[in-house]
Amino acid sequence: MDYLILPVTPLVQNCTILWDPATRQAAVVDPGGDVEAILDVIKENRLKVEKLLLTHGHIDHVGGTVALAKHLNVPVEGPQRADAFWLEQLPEQCGMFGFPPTPAFTPDRWLEDGDTVAVGGLTLDVLHTPGHTPGHVSFIHKPSKLALVGDVLFAGSIGRTDFPLGNPTELIHSIREKLFPLGDDFSFVPGHGPNSTFGEERASNPYAGDQVG
Repeated sequence: MDYLILPVTPLVQNCTILWDPATRQAAVVDPGGDVEAILDVIKENRLKVEKLLLTHGHIDHVGGTVALAKHLNVPVEGPQRADAFWLEQLPEQCGMFGFPPTPAFTPDRWLEDGDTVAVGGLTLDVLHTPGHTPGHVSFIHKPSKLALVGDVLFAGSIGRTDFPLGNPTELIHSIREKLFPLGDDFSFVPGHGPNSTFGEERASNPYAGDQVG
């Protein structure tokens, strides 16, 4: 699997574009905004986007979804249906965070724990990883030992749980019981900031590492 990360929106959210190098069939994960910049990257890399994938319903991760899906004529998959609350509140989120107006929408496919997502010849496993939001999901490509974890875990930090429907107990459970068991050698792309590994975070993360009670 090949991928690149394009920071988008004033919140510098990591929009990930991943693809099957054999076919150049691709998916865009968390198109939070800056749709023209995303389209430029797709064109520059001669990619054939098949779908958009969403980890959760916060505006900086989904703000460009409707416009990009319409332009590319592709379906939207994810998050888990408990995030319908956030997707229904997108117009309010736009006003709250100063984003351009974005309509509420329903994805073409809600995702559940244990589902898989196909991109060309690639298969991504879906983990339901609630806590930051109740319907948050993470995408796992086991052959590459790469996880796209949205706002669950960051290099040296964890996702916020002070937004409506956040749950700190669920967040730590998602990290320790869903993500860390994938292996210390797994790298992950967070929703913001640099990549890290689960091993590094187990060893040193001050909020979710092994040293935390």
